[in-house]
Amino acid sequence: MLPIANEQFYFDTLLKPMWTYITLGISLIAFLWLIVRKRRGILFSTAKFFGYAGLRPLLIPFSFLFLFISAIALSIAIGMPVKFSSIEQQYTYGVDIVFVVDVSTSMLAQDLKPDRLEAAKQVVEDFVMRRHGDRFGLVAFAGDAVTLIPVTSDKQLLISWLRDLSPDFMSDGTAIGLGIATAVNRLKDSEARSKVIILLTDGENNTGFINPIDAAQLAKQLGIKIYTIGVGTYGKAPYPVSTPFGKQTVMVEVSINEDLLKEIAKITGGKYYRATDNRTLKEIFEDIDKLEKTKLETQVYRKEEHVPEPFLKIAMFGLVAFILLYAIANPKP
Repeated sequence: MLPIANEQFYFDTLLKPMWTYITLGISLIAFLWLIVRKRRGILFSTAKFFGYAGLRPLLIPFSFLFLFISAIALSIAIGMPVKFSSIEQQYTYGVDIVFVVDVSTSMLAQDLKPDRLEAAKQVVEDFVMRRHGDRFGLVAFAGDAVTLIPVTSDKQLLISWLRDLSPDFMSDGTAIGLGIATAVNRLKDSEARSKVIILLTDGENNTGFINPIDAAQLAKQLGIKIYTIGVGTYGKAPYPVSTPFGKQTVMVEVSINEDLLKEIAKITGGKYYRATDNRTLKEIFEDIDKLEKTKLETQVYRKEEHVPEPFLKIAMFGLVAFILLYAIANPKP
């Protein structure tokens, strides 16, 4: 690439460099011939410039400097200068991921900080933001299940809904089978190479008209992998309750059907995790991030743009400047 004062004069290559070499060669021969003539005293008259001959020796070299610049610019233009701009097209064979989040009231337990639901929302958001080339969907479930966001590449839209998740979305309960089936319905027509459900729950399936195992079998048939995450400590967990004296924290039993969650993951080729605190929950999503990598293929195209016009303008300007200066320095008697 040759820089010439301004970016509009940049070019990457010459399509016909031979013509440039020929033109430059002819120009060089012509200048040598002019120099020889100058030495013989034939080229220039002895006329004074506006009555002051001392300026004449300065104008003559300047006039031929412009002629020389004009010859170079014309040589480049004749060689057909072009510049290329790269156009990248990314072909993404990504992962379609639907988060199935339990929003039952038990998710307000505070064994994770500030509570299970808020901790889950934070790690899901972090997970989404560091993934590239994937699409995401969001299903909330408790006694029922609803799709809040269908599969989309709009991360900010998903995060805005994710942040608003609360137990107020629907009636209480834990319909795990219905949550999975709702997510499967969103992924069944996906053309992504990898389709994943990430299920976060802290309880046992106790309602809903779809058996979780049947939902997992359906997911398997459609090539959907399910990662299941049991959220909560073992034994008892602090839980906020309303009393006549305001909010009080009481200890409640933690009951997660781990065998069911393990079986769901096993059927679909996924993996079961137990998140007993914020750190392990974060590590779980880091592990899933490693397991479900996105494949990106990038093709780079070159756009060709011919740019002789700036050099033709320089050649014209140089030629006009030469004629004017030479005419002034050599006035007719």
